[in-house]
Amino acid sequence: MTTILLATQNAKKGRELAELARGRFRVQTLADVGLANLAIVENGATFAENARIKARAVKAALAPAVVRDITWVLADDSGLVVDALDGKPGVRSARFAADHGTGAGDEANNDLLLLLLAPVPDERRSARFACAVCAVAVDSDAMHEAFGTVEGHVARARVGSGGFGYDPLFIPVAHAPLRMAELTSEQKHAISHRGVAMRAALATLGGQARPSAFARARVPRA
Repeated sequence: MTTILLATQNAKKGRELAELARGRFRVQTLADVGLANLAIVENGATFAENARIKARAVKAALAPAVVRDITWVLADDSGLVVDALDGKPGVRSARFAADHGTGAGDEANNDLLLLLLAPVPDERRSARFACAVCAVAVDSDAMHEAFGTVEGHVARARVGSGGFGYDPLFIPVAHAPLRMAELTSEQKHAISHRGVAMRAALATLGGQARPSAFARARVPRA
């Protein structure tokens, strides 16, 4: 069975990919290959750049004894893009509060978002989750990329205990007035930015991609 190493230390992301894979791939995370403490500097200007940085860094860090068991390294970068904040927090979504010196982690990020959007009327709180995925082959220079988004708006209070990140505040158009954090795994995977991008990635890696599945699919030139 093809093994995909997901470049994350987030166990929830690992479970999400395993659910999306539906038994077609074996999914591992960094903790499974001894890279739980791998530090990666995500200094890209876009989600796609950060996904590439992570995928390449993990591939370069793999121990020789592990390489033979991994087929693809798959990395994603995602975040919340808020129109009223000129696209912020964007690529800094996970470090939004830390960048502003107001704390760190999901709770602090959500607190800051609510504070900044407090004076913004409901009709101007449109936003979207975006996700870029990059898959690099362990035994070649092959690389595939995909992108997914889900439209919605930012609520004024947290609701729901599912998901992570900004899920308790994000109301997707497809399931309004429910927050992303209130959806079942099946509902979330069907519409989420990560679900869209990861399904495209898995389809291509499994040889089942449609022509439009990837925003880009290429083998880099030397």
